[in-house]
This record gives sequence, structure tokens and C-alpha cells, in this order.
Amino acid sequence: MAPSLISRTKYLAALLFLALILQTCNGFYLPGSYMHTYSNGDEIYAKVNSLTSIETELPFSYYSLPYCKPQGGIKKSAENLGELLMGDQIDNSPYRFRMNVNESVYLCTTPPLSENEVKLLKQRTHDLYQVNMILDNLPVMRFTNQNGVKIQWTGFPVGYTPPSSNDDFIINHLKFKVFIHEYEGAGVEIIGTGEEGMGVISEADKKKASGYEIVGFEVVPCSVKYDPEKMTKLHTYDSIKTVSCPQELENSQIIRERERVSFTYEVEFLKSNVRWPSRWDAYLKMEGARVHWFSILNSLMVIFFLAGIVFVIFLRTVRRDLARYEELDKEAQAQMNEELSGWKLVVGDVFREPNHSKLLCVMVADGVQITGMAVVTIVFAALGFMSPASRGMLLTGMILLYLFLGIAAGYVGVRMWRTIKGSSEGWRSVSWSIACFFPGIVFVILTVLNFILWGSKSTGAIPISLYFVLLSLWFCISVPLTLLGGLLGTRAEPIEYPVRTNQIPREIPPHKYPSWLLVLGAGTLPFGTLFIELFFILSSIWLGRFYYVFGFLLVVFTLLVIVCAEVSVVLTYMHLCVEDWMWWWKAFYASGSVALYVFLYSINYLVFDLRSLSGSVSATLYLGYSLIMAIAIMLSTGTIGFLTSFYFVHYLFSSVKID
Repeated sequence: MAPSLISRTKYLAALLFLALILQTCNGFYLPGSYMHTYSNGDEIYAKVNSLTSIETELPFSYYSLPYCKPQGGIKKSAENLGELLMGDQIDNSPYRFRMNVNESVYLCTTPPLSENEVKLLKQRTHDLYQVNMILDNLPVMRFTNQNGVKIQWTGFPVGYTPPSSNDDFIINHLKFKVFIHEYEGAGVEIIGTGEEGMGVISEADKKKASGYEIVGFEVVPCSVKYDPEKMTKLHTYDSIKTVSCPQELENSQIIRERERVSFTYEVEFLKSNVRWPSRWDAYLKMEGARVHWFSILNSLMVIFFLAGIVFVIFLRTVRRDLARYEELDKEAQAQMNEELSGWKLVVGDVFREPNHSKLLCVMVADGVQITGMAVVTIVFAALGFMSPASRGMLLTGMILLYLFLGIAAGYVGVRMWRTIKGSSEGWRSVSWSIACFFPGIVFVILTVLNFILWGSKSTGAIPISLYFVLLSLWFCISVPLTLLGGLLGTRAEPIEYPVRTNQIPREIPPHKYPSWLLVLGAGTLPFGTLFIELFFILSSIWLGRFYYVFGFLLVVFTLLVIVCAEVSVVLTYMHLCVEDWMWWWKAFYASGSVALYVFLYSINYLVFDLRSLSGSVSATLYLGYSLIMAIAIMLSTGTIGFLTSFYFVHYLFSSVKID
């Protein structure tokens, strides 16, 4: 009775504690994605990200050009791991906005431009570099008309070169439009800045809070020639006359040595019916929905075709043969064995240890780690947890998932090693190889690319401090977890083979066609389910477009897994039917060969869709990152195909009676 009373008391105390917590805090918002309201006249400062270009793919610091600097000095915003790896460098800026105050403002006038500054400005203009500005976590957006079509861009150009002139002109006047929505909430107090940290919403003392939330940020850039003598008499944030854009060329600011450039801007606040939760919709408009659906229908056709083949293999061929085989007595079975052909003849060799078995275990284990990371990331992103407002969150989440899934990789790799070898001897070496194989390849490629970025003085270069952070994460989290997974794998029961392996290997008869040809051909089917979505993904990475159709991506990824499994099973069965018992690596590369087509498609995309990409440095960076993507896809899809084939072969031969 007493213990029961004590347990009830503890239960009630826990409930009371939980109720107090819920009363204190109404809820949490994801970092960078919660609302911030402003009152009339509140000062808001815009931030600036790295300068980017689809011509070079080399990001550079905003203040590498002679722009106006903040009065209190340049201060970098706190950045997460993903932002640093993507080359983002978010700094404060002198662009000040006062809520609901429309104004035209003077910023500064530069000293006479030096030869080096002119050269740099001209180079950034010719390479189509964009200035990326952020207000209340929203990127600035601009619209242009090309052939009567309205095109949306994020950012604005450093400068421009008119078709009718050989001169270059700098963008030095910005006309901002800030769209605001009036917010009214009962008993709500917002704590935080709207961009950093974790936001907490708490109950206020029965007061009604109201304010304005920023729901849109647009800019019209133009070039204006000012009289530097007059402008230098002004102070920062002094009012000036409004300017009409665009200006005639003779009234535009040319980029020339000894010229002094004055920077100004205008801001206009406009009421909007768009609510705060919908403010990202303008950036995430999904183009080509029909194309996504076509991709899915195309994949479904491939799946049904392959499923039909697998159905025939299982229900007609395999089950019929097994039924006939089991109906015979032992003497008849022995006599039938002499007349048998196909997969039943390799019963004594089908589970013979493959060549380079350790490498196979390592690659399958790394494939499990990459596949697990991809599944969790895509599911969470499809459910809306990976907000585009939280820059770098997607990449940071992927890295952390990969690190912690080391325990699954170690377990699968070592258990497979035990199954093949029959003992746990050498499991530490296997675990270390698993922890170092794929990360080691990525580390080598990134180091080579990083030297190129360092040589170009790009903000995309990984700083030395981040290198030490990545190495610490690798050897302090990933490696120990992989070793722990390996230890668990040694204690798990190895998978028992259903048949014995003969001491002398059976000779494999010659084939009409080389096996590698079938393996390479098999990769075209998974690629057929993937290539349309791959185009959108590559466009989002290299053309600066937002990719947020993770629902489609989840469906396509599911279809890809099914196709990889079916392709590998069909190809494995075909090899067993021609008495080829060396199926292990072929099962892996049957589905893993899709990576070859992905890499070739990436080259095709570089040649035909990224024709604006200029210079060997940019092409090298593109190919380096594409190679990392292709290796990851090979390990993931190869693992899916191999594991499915392994369980197919295990099921197939577990039905055969052997004395």
C-alpha cells in the first residue's frame, strides 16, 4: 500500500512540475523562424551576406569592395556549421530602416577609387556578382522584365555594363520597399531578435501588444552620379532628394580611377495582407509542378515493370522449381542434381567469401550511414522542420546525423564481417576503416578544393579553425560511435548461411556478354527515376534558386529505393541462372552504377546548363563537389541493392534441401 501511495505521489508531482513548465513557457520556435514585431520608429539594420555569382561560384566578402562601412565597425553574425561550409559570411551594414518612416538617406562618399579597387569592381561586375542583403531574416528580392516575362531574383548586381557602352557603372543608389503587416496579439510578449537564438513566447500582464511584422523586402537598384563636393558636406543618414530610376547613362556613376562614389538609398514602407507565416511563399514558389509529377509517374512505370519481372521470378520460376524439387525422394533428387542447370547448381558456392570482402563490408556500412542520414533529413525537411529561414540548418543537420549514425554503420559492417569470416577477428580494423573511408575521401577532395579557394581569396574557403572543428567531430564523435557499433556487432548473432560451402570452388562457365556490361546497363533504370529531380537540385545549388519541394523529393527517393532493390534482385538472379556465383560485388554495383550516370549528367549540366560558368577554377570546384555527390549516391544505392540481394539469395537457398 505504501509503495503504491509513494508512486502515485511521485506521478502527481511530475504532472504538477510539467504543468508549471507549460504555464511558464507557451512554446518554442525553431531558430531563425519565429516572429519579431516592431513599433513605429523602431530602428532595424539590414545585414549583408557574401557576394555570389553563378558565373564563378566563388563567394567573396561584401566589404572586399569599397562599400560604406557601419559606424561602429564591421561585426560578423554568429554562424552555424552549415553556413560556414557554404561560404556564407553575414556582416552588419550601415543600411538603417525606421519602422513606418519613408525616407531618402545619404550614407557615405568613398575616397578616390584606386587602380586596384577599379579593377576589382570591374571584374565583379563582369562576373555578374550579386549583393545579398537581409532584413529581419528575409533576403532582398528584385524583379526584372525579360521579353515580357517577369523574373524574380534574390540580391542585386554590383554593377552593370550597358549594351550600348563599353563603360561599367556601379550600383550606388537603392530604392527599398519593405512590406509590413500589422499584428495584434492579446497577452503576447516577444523575447528575442527574430534572427538569432531560441525564441520564447510568454504571457504578459493582461496587456495588449501590437506592432508591425516584416513580410516582404524588395529593391530597385540604380546608378546615380552625384557631385562629390556637395555630398561630402552631408553626414551619414542626412536626408536627400528622391531619385527616379533608371537614370540616363550620362547621369549614372561610372567605374573609373580617381572617381569618388556616393552611396544613397530610399525606403518605402507598404502595408501588406500577407501574414508572417506566409512571408517565405514568394521565395519558395514551386515552378514546374507538372514536371515533378511526370518524374514520379515515369518512376512508377519503371517500378511496375521491374515488379512484374520479380513477381515472375518468385511465383513462377523459383516456387515451381522448388515444389518439383521437394516432391522427389532422395535418390530422385540425386539423379535430378546431375541434370540440373541454373541457380541450383551453385548451391555449394553461392555464399563463398567474395574478393576484397573487407572493402565490401566497409562500403556497405558507409552506405547504411549515408542512406540513414538522407532518409531522416528528407523526412524532417518534408515535414517542415528544415526552414529556409534557418540558413545552413539543412547542412548542419545532415552532418550531425551522419556523425551519430556511425553506430549503425559500425554494427552493420562488423556483423556482415562476422557473417562472411565466421569470427570477430579483425573487427577493430573494419570499424576504423568504416569511420575513415567515406569521410576520408570527402576530406581529401575538400582540402584540394579549399587550397583553390584560398588561392582565390574566397569566403567559400574553410577557415583553419573550422578544419579543427570538423576533425574534432570526426575523431571525437564519429569514430568512437562507429567503434561502439562495431562492438555491438561482435555481440550480435552472425547471419547463418542456409547451405554449406564446398571446399573447391565451381568453375564459372564463359558468358556471351561481359558481366560489367549488364551491371552498367542496370544503373540506367534507377537514374531514370532520379534525373528530373536531379535537375532541380543542381539548379538550386549552382543557380542560387531555393529548393523546397521536399515532399516530391521524399516520393522520388522512396521510388529510387524500390527501383534499386528490384534491379539488383533481377540482375543477381540472372547471374545465378548462368551459374555465376560471384554475385556479391555485382549486386552492389548493379544499383550503385547509377552514380556513374549522375556524374555524367553533372558534366552535361555543366556544359549545357551552366554555360555562364567561367574559368577553370569554377569548373574544378563544380566537378569536385559533383564527385563527392556521386560517391555518396554510389555507396547509398549500392548498399540498398546489395542488402536486398543478400536477403533474396538467403531466402532462395534456404528453401533448398541439402543433405
